[in-house]
Amino acid sequence: MQDAGLYIHIPFCKMKCYYCDFPSFSGKEDNMTSYAKALSKEIRIKCKEKNIKTIFIGGGTPTYLSLHGWRIIKEAIDEIKKEHIEFTIEGNPKTFTEEKLKLFKDMGVNRISVGLQAWQEEHLKSLGRIHTLEDFRNTFNLLRRYGFKNINVDIMFGIPSQTLTQWKETLEQVISLNPEHISAYSLIIEEGTHFYNLYQKNQLKLPEEDTERQMYEDTVNILKENGYTQYEISNFAKEGKECRHNLIYWSLDNYIGCGSAAHSYLNGIRYRNEENIEKYTCKIEDENNAIIEEHLNSKKENMEEFMFLGLRKTQGISTLEFKERFDVEIESVYGSIIEKYVKLGLLNSKNQRIYLTHRGIEVSNIVMSDFLL
Repeated sequence: MQDAGLYIHIPFCKMKCYYCDFPSFSGKEDNMTSYAKALSKEIRIKCKEKNIKTIFIGGGTPTYLSLHGWRIIKEAIDEIKKEHIEFTIEGNPKTFTEEKLKLFKDMGVNRISVGLQAWQEEHLKSLGRIHTLEDFRNTFNLLRRYGFKNINVDIMFGIPSQTLTQWKETLEQVISLNPEHISAYSLIIEEGTHFYNLYQKNQLKLPEEDTERQMYEDTVNILKENGYTQYEISNFAKEGKECRHNLIYWSLDNYIGCGSAAHSYLNGIRYRNEENIEKYTCKIEDENNAIIEEHLNSKKENMEEFMFLGLRKTQGISTLEFKERFDVEIESVYGSIIEKYVKLGLLNSKNQRIYLTHRGIEVSNIVMSDFLL
């Protein structure tokens, strides 16, 4: 039986955040039941004969899906053998209810990821979040009351009009709640978002580049001082609480994606599902399949992705694993690039591992893009 991670996509949102370019939709509540039925069918088909190692349910806002929809999905998930696996659901404050949490517990969920983004009400409003700080606090306490011992909190820096002091406050206040994991991302202005339109019209007051760099520096230092180890560019965890599911992506291991717009990577082939909710539902009902694109990665593409994704991890990549996977020494492919960045002090190459230095992480995009052959 083949090992794989399972990603399940729930595309519904109460309202789209201003920075979000994920395939998620508001105003589609009428589709929830039919989508849940189609999704359940796809989970049953794709997970047959697979040894599922992790489950991650993302979106959208998975916790916004109706209780009825969740009951339908639960039946399919219950059929998966789930002993000792990490099972994450993400959601936004204000969308967690006691009934849903009870159902998640029964379903085997043991990790919750909560989107906060900022500690200040003004920033929650400016980002288009549907919740207040109070909602977040209540949600966090509710999760602890329900016995969840592995909680991640998402926060974001480099957002419009954010000061260094405010970012430090966000970090310190979140740390004071003692979650097991913190994801700290910098805002990226993506095409097709409300923020992108404002940015085009020069109506978005973003922090200076130096300020944003300092924000990242503070993130790494403050979290380290408080017992959170950085194991990936934007992810920090207490000991043993790293997100095992995301490590599957960064290690270029097999994963199955179910749901609209979900991606899969299996045996070197990348698959992509139909994004449109209605079309996805019809395709699963009529054809038992919603894949609209598949691409067999070449050896070159697999090498690029192994490096590009692997260097996101603070441990970087193993040169032995590179040889094992691709039957070629890493020096013969990337020797000159590795040498160049080691000399510049942006890469370390020791103990048969290659990884970004502290300075390398700050300019990681430049370094990583050089590994595209």
